[in-house]
Amino acid sequence: MIPIIEQLLDVICRTTGMGFAAVSRMTEEKYITCSTKNTINFGLKPGDELELETTLCNEVRLRKQSVFIENVDENEEFLDHEVPKTYKFKSYISVPIHRKDGSFFGTLCALDMNPANIKTPEIEGMF
Repeated sequence: MIPIIEQLLDVICRTTGMGFAAVSRMTEEKYITCSTKNTINFGLKPGDELELETTLCNEVRLRKQSVFIENVDENEEFLDHEVPKTYKFKSYISVPIHRKDGSFFGTLCALDMNPANIKTPEIEGMF
Protein backbone atom coordinates (compact mmCIF):
# COMPACT_ATOMS: atom_id res chain seq x y z
CA MET A 1 0.00 0.00 0.00
CA ILE A 2 1.17 3.52 -0.76
CA PRO A 3 1.75 5.26 2.62
CA ILE A 4 -0.17 8.45 1.72
CA ILE A 5 -3.22 6.39 0.68
CA GLU A 6 -3.11 4.51 3.99
CA GLN A 7 -3.06 7.87 5.81
CA LEU A 8 -5.86 9.24 3.62
CA LEU A 9 -8.14 6.28 4.34
CA ASP A 10 -7.39 6.57 8.06
CA VAL A 11 -8.29 10.29 8.03
CA ILE A 12 -11.51 9.53 6.14
CA CYS A 13 -12.58 6.93 8.70
CA ARG A 14 -11.74 9.17 11.66
CA THR A 15 -13.39 12.26 10.15
CA THR A 16 -16.59 10.56 8.96
CA GLY A 17 -16.92 8.09 11.83
CA MET A 18 -17.24 5.34 9.24
CA GLY A 19 -15.47 2.03 9.72
CA PHE A 20 -14.51 1.19 6.15
CA ALA A 21 -12.80 3.23 3.45
CA ALA A 22 -11.27 2.09 0.17
CA VAL A 23 -9.73 3.07 -3.11
CA SER A 24 -10.96 0.95 -5.99
CA ARG A 25 -9.97 0.45 -9.60
CA MET A 26 -12.90 -0.11 -11.90
CA THR A 27 -13.12 -1.37 -15.43
CA GLU A 28 -16.28 -1.93 -17.44
CA GLU A 29 -16.39 -5.47 -16.03
CA LYS A 30 -14.82 -5.43 -12.56
CA TYR A 31 -14.41 -3.64 -9.26
CA ILE A 32 -10.91 -4.27 -7.87
CA THR A 33 -10.07 -3.20 -4.34
CA CYS A 34 -6.72 -1.40 -4.27
CA SER A 35 -6.37 -0.18 -0.67
CA THR A 36 -8.58 -0.39 2.41
CA LYS A 37 -8.98 0.80 5.98
CA ASN A 38 -11.32 -1.64 7.66
CA THR A 39 -12.23 -1.47 11.34
CA ILE A 40 -15.67 -3.09 10.97
CA ASN A 41 -14.70 -6.41 9.40
CA PHE A 42 -16.45 -5.49 6.17
CA GLY A 43 -14.67 -8.27 4.34
CA LEU A 44 -12.91 -6.54 1.45
CA LYS A 45 -9.14 -6.47 1.29
CA PRO A 46 -6.70 -5.23 -1.36
CA GLY A 47 -6.86 -7.36 -4.48
CA ASP A 48 -10.43 -8.53 -3.94
CA GLU A 49 -12.69 -8.28 -6.96
CA LEU A 50 -16.44 -7.76 -7.17
CA GLU A 51 -18.88 -7.76 -10.06
CA LEU A 52 -19.80 -4.17 -10.86
CA GLU A 53 -23.51 -4.73 -10.35
CA THR A 54 -22.89 -5.64 -6.71
CA THR A 55 -21.43 -2.20 -5.91
CA LEU A 56 -22.78 1.32 -5.54
CA CYS A 57 -19.43 2.48 -6.92
CA ASN A 58 -20.81 1.36 -10.26
CA GLU A 59 -23.52 4.02 -9.88
CA VAL A 60 -20.73 6.59 -9.50
CA ARG A 61 -18.98 5.25 -12.59
CA LEU A 62 -22.14 5.34 -14.69
CA ARG A 63 -23.48 8.69 -13.44
CA LYS A 64 -20.08 10.35 -13.27
CA GLN A 65 -21.01 11.94 -9.96
CA SER A 66 -20.51 11.34 -6.26
CA VAL A 67 -22.98 9.58 -3.97
CA PHE A 68 -23.45 10.63 -0.32
CA ILE A 69 -25.94 8.62 1.78
CA GLU A 70 -26.30 9.47 5.46
CA ASN A 71 -28.92 6.80 6.18
CA VAL A 72 -30.11 4.30 3.57
CA ASP A 73 -33.39 3.85 5.49
CA GLU A 74 -34.20 7.54 4.94
CA ASN A 75 -32.91 7.82 1.37
CA GLU A 76 -35.70 7.36 -1.20
CA GLU A 77 -33.28 6.72 -4.05
CA PHE A 78 -31.40 3.88 -2.33
CA LEU A 79 -33.95 2.58 0.21
CA ASP A 80 -34.91 -0.41 -1.94
CA HIS A 81 -31.59 -0.78 -3.76
CA GLU A 82 -30.16 -4.31 -3.63
CA VAL A 83 -26.58 -3.29 -2.81
CA PRO A 84 -27.23 -1.73 0.64
CA LYS A 85 -29.57 -4.62 1.45
CA THR A 86 -26.94 -7.18 0.48
CA TYR A 87 -24.06 -5.59 2.39
CA LYS A 88 -26.24 -4.18 5.22
CA PHE A 89 -24.63 -0.75 5.30
CA LYS A 90 -26.52 2.39 6.34
CA SER A 91 -24.11 5.20 5.42
CA TYR A 92 -22.07 5.47 2.25
CA ILE A 93 -19.84 7.86 0.32
CA SER A 94 -18.31 7.30 -3.08
CA VAL A 95 -16.54 9.79 -5.32
CA PRO A 96 -14.95 9.21 -8.73
CA ILE A 97 -11.19 9.21 -9.19
CA HIS A 98 -9.90 10.41 -12.56
CA ARG A 99 -6.45 10.19 -14.11
CA LYS A 100 -4.61 13.33 -15.22
CA ASP A 101 -5.96 12.83 -18.74
CA GLY A 102 -9.53 12.85 -17.39
CA SER A 103 -10.23 9.15 -17.87
CA PHE A 104 -12.03 7.29 -15.08
CA PHE A 105 -9.81 5.23 -12.76
CA GLY A 106 -12.10 4.16 -9.93
CA THR A 107 -13.55 5.45 -6.69
CA LEU A 108 -12.73 6.61 -3.21
CA CYS A 109 -15.45 5.30 -0.93
CA ALA A 110 -16.42 4.89 2.70
CA LEU A 111 -19.26 3.07 4.42
CA ASP A 112 -20.56 1.96 7.77
CA MET A 113 -23.30 -0.23 9.21
CA ASN A 114 -24.67 2.77 11.11
CA PRO A 115 -26.01 6.09 9.82
CA ALA A 116 -23.45 8.91 9.71
CA ASN A 117 -23.68 12.68 9.50
CA ILE A 118 -21.69 13.14 6.28
CA LYS A 119 -23.51 15.83 4.34
CA THR A 120 -21.49 18.63 5.85
CA PRO A 121 -19.36 21.19 4.00
CA GLU A 122 -16.25 19.81 5.75
CA ILE A 123 -16.78 16.18 4.75
CA GLU A 124 -18.11 16.89 1.26
CA GLY A 125 -15.17 19.27 0.75
CA MET A 126 -12.66 16.69 1.97
CA PHE A 127 -13.86 14.25 -0.66
